[in-house]
Amino acid sequence: MQPGDAAFSPSRRLTHFLAQGFGAGRIPFAPGTFGTLVGIPFYIVLSELGPWFYTVSVVLLFALGVWLAEVTGRDLGAHDHQTIVWDEVVGFLITMFLAPPGWAWIVAGFVLFRLFDIWKPYPIRLIDRRLANGLGCMLDDVLAGVYALAVLQGAHYLYRLPHG
Repeated sequence: MQPGDAAFSPSRRLTHFLAQGFGAGRIPFAPGTFGTLVGIPFYIVLSELGPWFYTVSVVLLFALGVWLAEVTGRDLGAHDHQTIVWDEVVGFLITMFLAPPGWAWIVAGFVLFRLFDIWKPYPIRLIDRRLANGLGCMLDDVLAGVYALAVLQGAHYLYRLPHG
């Protein structure tokens, strides 16, 4: 059964549609990459609203994501089904927290997040394997976002050092 099937109620279809990044997760190749792209407009809007509002919004989007991933994963028979990409949206938003303005930083954050999400350094891979629920689905991308945030902020710090 797929989320578009008639067996799912309209509210369940909406839940799956959100969990799948407004449909981006249903793209048959690189769904995580397309899911991360969905995070860019969220970032552009949230970055204009200040760090406090950004933080609260990301925490709320994370909590929503735990529920979306739990319900959709249960319906699709896999806790971290490849079509669920809400975790990529939230992970990217974490990466971009207090990022400098400009498309170069957005691209850098995008690449860094995707690298950490694919590579899954310790303890990301462990969490991905051991927590088989909505929280586990979200947490591995949160940690990938934290790692990418640290590298992005480190690059920003080094970029600002005097070059002479």
